[in-house]
Amino acid sequence: MYFSLVAGFSLHKVSLCCCDSVVSAVLCVTVVQGQDGWGVTYTSTKICAFKGSTVDIHCTYTYPPRINDQITAVKETYWFTKKRNKEPVDLRTDSDYTGRVQYHCAENSCTLTITDLRESDSAEYKFRFITNQDGGCFTGSPGVTVSVSDLQVRRRSSEQVELRCHSSCNVADHPSYVWYLNGQKMEEERFSLRVSVNDHNRYSCAVKGHEDHCSPPVYPPKLPSVSVSPSGQIVEGSSVNLTCSSDANPAANYTWYKENEDSPKASGQIFTITDCICVYVSCLLMSPPDPPKLPSVSVSPSGQIVEGSSVNLTCSSDANPAAKYTWYKTNGNLELQPLSKESLTFSSIQSSDSGDYHCTAENELGNNTSKSISIDVTCE
Repeated sequence: MYFSLVAGFSLHKVSLCCCDSVVSAVLCVTVVQGQDGWGVTYTSTKICAFKGSTVDIHCTYTYPPRINDQITAVKETYWFTKKRNKEPVDLRTDSDYTGRVQYHCAENSCTLTITDLRESDSAEYKFRFITNQDGGCFTGSPGVTVSVSDLQVRRRSSEQVELRCHSSCNVADHPSYVWYLNGQKMEEERFSLRVSVNDHNRYSCAVKGHEDHCSPPVYPPKLPSVSVSPSGQIVEGSSVNLTCSSDANPAANYTWYKENEDSPKASGQIFTITDCICVYVSCLLMSPPDPPKLPSVSVSPSGQIVEGSSVNLTCSSDANPAAKYTWYKTNGNLELQPLSKESLTFSSIQSSDSGDYHCTAENELGNNTSKSISIDVTCE
């Protein structure tokens, strides 16, 4: 599978080489295309194809049937691409193309097939044939330029995000694009999508008819993690590296803040403190603001709750900026005084503490309420 940009192009010249089957050095001269019946013509001179696809490069060639009463016979044909400071070699023996190259040659024509295209395959490909005549090594020049492209989803930001399917290959005048939401094909075919800045789904695209070659998915940053190097005890005056990591595509930008300070301390994935003092830092990704997701409530320890034991309820929600939490207890229709904290701790829980508890998570963008969790305190 390939996409041709220019078709039916006639070459103006070919190269003639004096070849020796033993000595690798060759002496080449240039003649006008068609002179004395010699020639190589490529069907297309520019081909753009997707990474991972298959490309076919086709040519036909001519030569005089007889020279000085000697019948011309073709002894060898092959395709090559010249690499810097290296003599051209048959692609079938090139380690970069092992298992990915095939020739389909018939009388006066030959097709080169390259499978599983890589971006490194972008190059100029030429066809050469060798005859039994003196100086009978002939190369079609210029050759066929192949450009290998990888599909990408590009993002334009505003209150909404515009996602556009992009390829450096001009595959058609008006190509149709197929979109995927979390790996599932979407029904509508369009060049771009508009999604909310708070959309945390994964989007990818493909050209219709070539769905096997899909773009990498794009998605916003996941919850970041922070690591410290060196680990262990940090001595005042030492040097410390803080590394912030998050899964995102495109890659996330990172900004570092010291706790209780609004001004950023540094940008970049790694924050180096060369003369360490006692600081508390957190990692904030330059990602779209996000209201709290549905909070979850956990109980520690789990299992049966015995009167007089210590019990901890924890509320958590993914939000940007970080959420503030409020706890509620409901007995029947009576709502008790709310408590504002992330964790609700009972140092010596009593049977009167039995009931249904839920929490809310709130930031300036909105709030969300957890499902209720039932606490049943039993006497030992």
